[in-house]
Amino acid sequence: MGSYQEATKYILITGAGGFIGQELAASLLEAEPNSHLVLADVFEPPLPSNTRRATSIKSDLTNASAVQSLLGRAKWHACYLLHGIMSGGAEANLDLGLAVNLDSHRLVLDYLRKSQPGVIVVFPSSLALYGPPESPEEVISERTIPTPQSSYGAEKLIIETLVNDFSRRGLIDGRVCRLPTVIVRPGAPSAAASSFASGIVREPLKGLKSVLPVSKELEMWVCSPKTVVKNLVAIKDIPQDRFGKNQGRVVNLPGQTVSVGQILAALEAVGGQKALNLVEEKRDPKVEAIVASWPARFNIAVAKSLGLSLDISLAEEVESFARSMKS
Repeated sequence: MGSYQEATKYILITGAGGFIGQELAASLLEAEPNSHLVLADVFEPPLPSNTRRATSIKSDLTNASAVQSLLGRAKWHACYLLHGIMSGGAEANLDLGLAVNLDSHRLVLDYLRKSQPGVIVVFPSSLALYGPPESPEEVISERTIPTPQSSYGAEKLIIETLVNDFSRRGLIDGRVCRLPTVIVRPGAPSAAASSFASGIVREPLKGLKSVLPVSKELEMWVCSPKTVVKNLVAIKDIPQDRFGKNQGRVVNLPGQTVSVGQILAALEAVGGQKALNLVEEKRDPKVEAIVASWPARFNIAVAKSLGLSLDISLAEEVESFARSMKS
């Protein structure tokens, strides 16, 4: 990267090759005019266009020497740890999920606490760590006891615990954001068990078939990509004393409760019956078991108290996605 400027804010994004990482990079560059971003992934992530304030690095963070090489490049203002194996992938391959979702994060957090104590660390976690509510009407908060029903959720919970403990000790300044299911994601389907929630909108609007592996009655806690990214940018600037002791550094990001049937209705409203006909119902018990174990109703009082943004409506998000495809 060459020589460093003392006044520059260096911000790291791991897992930066993914959609959220790319959108986050573009938003951070706009929000932080004196920043320089380092985008890292297991391949060289694409750089935002028309900028010299970003560097792309290929790095395997399951390797301790790679972690040291990457994190030793700068005095970091903030580190976003977006890398990971998604829910379906972590369930299908336990060893890979443990290596990426658990071991690599431990390597990163240990390096930061020892070499750059007090650095801001944003860890995007997941509603997958909660497990099924006692009833469909139960409202989940940061104080609800997690009972993950997948390896992915368990791995997220373990790293959350480390981030909270290291923050309690003053070793890092952590912020744990429990993300809703993000829809509509562009690009190819991912290994997430919830990938279908975007797929049943994205593919039909492209004129392609999509499989619905769950019941139309299944309810989900979802949020638009734009709102998630906006809140990930904002969370790093919230003073640490604004996080209450009762929930530690954890915040459930805003979202909304929707049924799969409502997602399909929004698809039909935008793409018509032609788009809706491209969705094939084909139940997958493994996928349905994972997604059905996630709660669909959340108390977001903590997020509101921190000034985080509420989500747009489902109809607005599907319409926005359709416009983005045309443009």
